[in-house]
Amino acid sequence: MNTPAQLPFEQTHLLHVAPQLRTLQSQGTVHRVRTVDGDEAWLVTGHAQVQQLLDDDRLSRSNPDPGTTARDKGSAFLDSLLGDLAADHARMRSVLEPPFSPELMLALRSHVESLTEQLLDELAGQTQPVDLRLALALPLPILVMCDWLGVPHEDKDKFSIWTQDAANVQDPARSKQGMGQLFGYCQQLVADKRKNPGDDVISRLCATEGLNDKEVVGLTALLLFGGYETTVARIGTGALLLLTNPEQRQKLRDDPSLVPGAVDEILRMSMPNPHNGGMPRYALKDLEIDGTTIRAGELLLLNIIAANHDETVFADPERVDVTRHTAGSLTFGHGMHSCVGAPLARMQLQVALARLVERFPTMRLAVEVDDLRLRHDTLTGGLVELPVTW
Repeated sequence: MNTPAQLPFEQTHLLHVAPQLRTLQSQGTVHRVRTVDGDEAWLVTGHAQVQQLLDDDRLSRSNPDPGTTARDKGSAFLDSLLGDLAADHARMRSVLEPPFSPELMLALRSHVESLTEQLLDELAGQTQPVDLRLALALPLPILVMCDWLGVPHEDKDKFSIWTQDAANVQDPARSKQGMGQLFGYCQQLVADKRKNPGDDVISRLCATEGLNDKEVVGLTALLLFGGYETTVARIGTGALLLLTNPEQRQKLRDDPSLVPGAVDEILRMSMPNPHNGGMPRYALKDLEIDGTTIRAGELLLLNIIAANHDETVFADPERVDVTRHTAGSLTFGHGMHSCVGAPLARMQLQVALARLVERFPTMRLAVEVDDLRLRHDTLTGGLVELPVTW
């Protein structure tokens, strides 16, 4: 048997798939690998296989035997965050879907547009070069989550620190402390909303029949993390992809109707943190994937990056094409386990990137692409900084 490939794979170019991952994908769809912690796992890179397994009830997000099976660094955080919510996934999903309805997203969009304009006004007045991550990618999702969820603005700096700490994959003690602080804050927030409800998502969750406090707190923590950290990362990498593809950016200026499809293409291309091999799943029973036998209890890593760069689905996959048909993208998962918050993330990206392109047509990187760095310490990845000028 071949020696398992060792994770993480070296990222030789910020905007391209790691060469070793690309090589493995060219050799097949399922590969034996060794995790950062030294455990063996199965890495799945084929689009069809990843799509199927994302919605396969023979797999579980939770480790069925934590004492004996391989563990993924990212899964420890996710298991803690999801807690008991995963045990009643269908009910929890039905509770979360209404706040993301098309009607509510349309109503929220005008507020996101207003916040974006305010941030871009401030950006225009700053001394160049400006870190676009700090000026736009970071503050916009924070402000949106505060207003939409019902988090006091004066608490925004605290919860942003806690979510970053909780998602840290290099310092378990820091991650545990961040989780404790985040959940403690959510408990207090829920208690306050029960006493003084408002017109916000947390208040509506508190008023939902059949939800106990523990479930409301868990859902609040999930929304705070999922709606903030991941969106920050994607706005930053999305802006970078447009800055490094000026002809595609010009297409958006010439035809704003391309923006929704362009955002889906940018999400397909965005490079998350390459600290692990993909979405962790555990086999609940023996199964076969494309001729490879997986034993019950073994760890699988479903690699969304590879799936979104599968040449059998996306022609010339490393080329940004804002006119590309991206219906096959697995950025937000697939099936019953797809990301319920996708409409909010898409809407924020559409507003932020469309207005950025329109307001700053001459914006360019203030450094070379090779000088930029990804955040390797956090589950969500993203850029450390994004210096720009115009």
